[in-house]
Formats: sequence, C-alpha cells, structure tokens
Amino acid sequence: MATPRDVLTPDSLSMLQAVAKAGSFAAAARDLGLVPSALTYRIRAIEDALDVLLFDRSSRQARITPAGEELLRESRRLLDDLDNVANRVKRVATGWEPQLTLSVDGVISRLVMMELADAFFALDPPTRLRIREETLSGTQEALTSGLADLAIGIAAEPLLTSLMIKPLGSMSFVFAVAPHHPLATAPEPLTDDVIRQHRAVAVADSVQRGGGVTVGLLGGQDVFTVPTMTAKLEAQLRGLGAGHVPEPMARPFIETGRLVVRQTRRQTRIGRMSYAWRTPGASGMGRALQWWLQQLESPKTRTALLERHHGV
Repeated sequence: MATPRDVLTPDSLSMLQAVAKAGSFAAAARDLGLVPSALTYRIRAIEDALDVLLFDRSSRQARITPAGEELLRESRRLLDDLDNVANRVKRVATGWEPQLTLSVDGVISRLVMMELADAFFALDPPTRLRIREETLSGTQEALTSGLADLAIGIAAEPLLTSLMIKPLGSMSFVFAVAPHHPLATAPEPLTDDVIRQHRAVAVADSVQRGGGVTVGLLGGQDVFTVPTMTAKLEAQLRGLGAGHVPEPMARPFIETGRLVVRQTRRQTRIGRMSYAWRTPGASGMGRALQWWLQQLESPKTRTALLERHHGV
C-alpha cells in the first residue's frame, strides 16, 4: 500500500486543487487534459494512503470535506514552498549566501538596524537574515567562532589576522542615576569610595567561552547583572543601581529628568567601536555581505547606528 509520502507529490496536489476549483472530477479532468478515471484513481490513492475522504461523491458535484479543505490549504503552502526553494537555489547560484548572520552589540541602534534590514529585504534576496544581540567580547566571539558573518559594535581591537576590521565610530558613556537615587544628590565629583557603597548595574558579557570582561565595576561593590544594555537602562531608571550608560541611549531620559548625570573622579568613558568580518575564502565574498558592508561605508549610517536610538 502506498504511503502518504508516495502520493503527496506536487503533481497530485495540483490535481487536488483542480478538482476543488472545478467542482467535479469530470470538469477538472478536462482542464488537466486527463480522462476522468485517471484523475479519480489519483485522488483515491491519496485518500487510501491518508485513510480519509477528501471529496463527498454522493452527488454529481465533488464537494470537498473538512479533511480535504485542510489538505488543500496545506497543499497551497507546500507548492509555494517548492517554488520558493527552486527560486532560492537559482539565486544562491548567482552569489547570494543561503543565510547571513549579524552579531550586533547591544549599544547599537535597534531602530537603524531594522531600517537597514527593511532595505535589505526590499532587494528580495534569497538570503535569510539573522541578527544576534551580543554584549562586550561576545560580539567579537560570535564572529571568530563562526556563529556570525559580520560583527557590528566591537569594542576591543580584534587580534586575529583572519579578520577584516574598520572603525564604526566613538560612543560616549555617562555615569547616570535616577533622580531618587542617593547618588543623585551626593557631592561631586563622586569618588570611588562613595560609589562603592551603592549597587552597580552591569551588563553580562555574552561570551560563551572564558569569563568575559567587566567594565567600570569597583572591588567589593554590590552588582545587579542584567542581560542587555536596554535592561541596564531600565534598572537604572527604576533606581535599582548606578553605572555608566551610552549617552545616546540615555539622552531622552536625561533631557526629561528621569536620569541624572553625575561627575566622577574617573575619566569620562569613550568607547571606540568597530565592525569586522572574516577574510573571504577562495569562493569570494557573498552578495549579501557585500551589501551590508556597502551600507557601513556610509558615514551617515555609521553615525546613526551609534547615535539614533529614539525617534521615528
């Protein structure tokens, strides 16, 4: 006896659609250029393999059953998927990657990344796009470990010669607290001894191997660790702790008074950010990666990635 895999072929699914559209086996057979008995045999083979009735044959019309409706819906999706796969294979053969993964640090503008993704999808590429949000050394590690093809927002200088790297720009960090936090009214400049008495909010390094890095923490200080820079901002807005935050991300909260910038004895932090990708192999660079690198050549785009975190 035939199995569902034997009978659920693109050809038989197209026959199913023809019968449903024509309303009878005879009309569908004429449309398909088949004799009615051949069409009936093929549909019966599907019913036998699935052990269901797809069409009610009690009248002259072929009325589709609920089970037939479900198979009809799925058949449309399956046939579309087959067409899409065929088109994707053809286009990948022209130099497009099957998938492109971006490792993006949490300080990079999500808004601008989505605008770039929108422009990329407007090309109707066969490449599937994946974005990984990383933090600190995890942004670079995703690239060097092969989990990503392009890293945006690397804070440290990559040491591997197999990487191509270009500057993205600089991002300033400010020490900020909620207006009801004790440090909001403490005498400036804040000393390490004063800051150490209060909980810090830190973003966990997303690196998978090794201990990762920490930035701006003092020995003996209580620490509240969160997974992303967005979560860090939310924690500090609630007064759950203090710490340095990217000025562009904190700017609207500073302007509205929901965060207060405080001067410290330590030097103002400036993060010099880069973007990197692996040196192309013998097969050359894919067209999707070429497109993203072309966008990053624009000074306006690089500035927006670091600065434009809010607005339309």
